[in-house]
This record gives sequence, structure tokens and C-alpha cells, in this order.
Amino acid sequence: MKTLFVPVVGSEGLEAIVATAFLAAKHFDSLVLGACVLPALADQVNFSGDTSWPGGQEASWAERLQAEELSLRATFAAAMDARGISEEVRSNAGPRYRWQSGPLMGDYALSQRARLFSATVVGRPAVSKASLGMASFEAILFESGRPLLLSPPHPPTTLGERILIAWNGSTETARATALAMPLLRQAKRVIVVEVEGSRVPGPSARELASALKEEGVPARGRTVAETELTSGQVFLMEAGALGCDLLVKGAYTQSRLRQMFFGGATSHILHHAKLPVLMAH
Repeated sequence: MKTLFVPVVGSEGLEAIVATAFLAAKHFDSLVLGACVLPALADQVNFSGDTSWPGGQEASWAERLQAEELSLRATFAAAMDARGISEEVRSNAGPRYRWQSGPLMGDYALSQRARLFSATVVGRPAVSKASLGMASFEAILFESGRPLLLSPPHPPTTLGERILIAWNGSTETARATALAMPLLRQAKRVIVVEVEGSRVPGPSARELASALKEEGVPARGRTVAETELTSGQVFLMEAGALGCDLLVKGAYTQSRLRQMFFGGATSHILHHAKLPVLMAH
């Protein structure tokens, strides 16, 4: 994970996102790239057949974009400097950051840019002004082909020392596990947890743990008996009880529509996780 992407949409809540990126960057001496993300023009302007700009509005719009980007860049740079991460022009080694010149306009541009990085670091959707909306979050998740590293609401102090894999036998979680391998190999402890009655056809937690051991990962499997709790609740409770500082989860094994109406592990973790989460679809 030598490159990390941090989309910046606001200042409130950015500290936790930067802290999560910093902890990941320390593992791999990564480059952290920040970029201003703004809504696409079509989402902000009410077109009524006439796409011409009233006098002076085009210039004022460009000025607003420039001012917003400069403000977010200053906020991002200050947060990085506070963590002791130098700008790339001053350092070619160790964790460092760079700012992308020019904003990314809309979810399409955002998800395209995310395809270039080992992971994109974001906050829980729509919980603060620094968080992406759910549509932007899902655009990266489904369109980038890369994992998301979800920061908790408060800055974490460690990341990747004890990792819980929220296993359900699915293709999505197998992919998330594969993408997390750089972190899994460095972990002191990895616990693969499955919940009885909440799996799709596929390998067991113990089988995955055994396969990970062959890769040099200190993993063990654990099966939790079926309870009245949802699998999402069980995964977060287990992570807390075991002192884990990262959860690995395949996103949306069930359909998004089903999770919207009936809930699911992905939805629960997105709304309630208090530790960093690496997700992939």
C-alpha cells in the first residue's frame, strides 16, 4: 500500500480521516494524495434548456471553485503537518503527501481517480462535513476496483496490529481479504470470525485461517454461535472484545436494495464501526 488517496470535501471531521491515512502510511512509507472533491456542475446548476451563463456568473463560479480548493488544501496540509508528514517536495522517503492541482468534479471523476491508488481513505458516509455522501462512497466502492479504508469518527491510535476478518465465505470478503494482504502480513494477530447461520456457500473461517498461515499470516479461525444479534453486531462486538484495530469486510454480499430496507452487516458496520474498516466489493 504505497499510495493512499484522501478525497477532501470539508474540514470538520478531517482529523480522523488524516489520522487513519497516517497510520496506514507509516506501515509502508506511503505517498498520501489529497484532492478537493466538489459536486459535478450538473448537480449544482439548474439548467432549463438555456445553458448560457448570465453575465458575470461564469467568472464568479470559477472564483468560488478556486477559493474552495485553496481552503481545503490549506486544511489538508495543516492536518498532515500536524501528524509530522512532510510534503513530497521536501521529502522523498517515508510517509509524505501531495496535493492534486484542480478539483475532482462529481462521483464519476472521483471513482476514476481512485483506481490509481492502493486504497482510498474516507470517513463514515455522511457523518461529518469531511465525509463523502453515500452515493460518492458507493461510486468508489463499485467503480474504482480498489479497497476503501474507512476511518472511525474519532482519530485511531493504532491500525493493523490486531485485525478481524468478518468472514462469511463470500467472493466479496475473499476479495477484501486479498486486498488487505499487505496489512495482514504485518499484523501481530489476525482473527477470522464467522457467525453460524450468516454464511453463503464457501470455505469456513478455519479454512481461511489455515490458508492465511501458508502466506505467513498469524491467523486463527473462530465460529460464533447463532444469536439474536445480527452478524454486523457480532463482528463489531468481537472486534471490541478482542482489542482489534482494523476490521476487514467484503461489502454488500446481499444486494444494496435489500440492505436498505432490511439492514445487513455492511450497513450496520458503516453506521456503527468505531475502528478502521477496510472494505471492498
